[in-house]
Amino acid sequence: MEKTLILLKPDAVVKGICGQIIDRFEKKGFKIVGLKMLQLSKELAETHYQDHRNKPFFQELVTFIISGPLIAMVISGENSIKATRTMMGLTNPLDAAPGTIRGDFALNVRNNIIHGSDSLESAEKEIRTFFTDSELIS
Repeated sequence: MEKTLILLKPDAVVKGICGQIIDRFEKKGFKIVGLKMLQLSKELAETHYQDHRNKPFFQELVTFIISGPLIAMVISGENSIKATRTMMGLTNPLDAAPGTIRGDFALNVRNNIIHGSDSLESAEKEIRTFFTDSELIS
């Protein structure tokens, strides 16, 4: 089964909507094989966003993601990457359809509630960044 990383960002934790978001993934039929709450260090945040290092918004991404605790989870299921990204909605919540996670819960592109891996390669790299093998259930 395909696995993907999902991060419920600090704004999701502050709003108290993590359970509702997790519920959506479970109701869709995905299996959560790893789940933890953590406070990212600046170094881990920079590693996570390394593909954006040379972009003007890089520091803003890092500052936001370390501003509070987040929930990291690994979701497993058929076509999990494509399906979870569809469920999340477009990156800019103003463009995200109602019924998607961002369309229902987020207000702006900087604080857009959720991150999900965008490819199999990214998922494998991101899962290794946030989880050890012993933290994942097979």
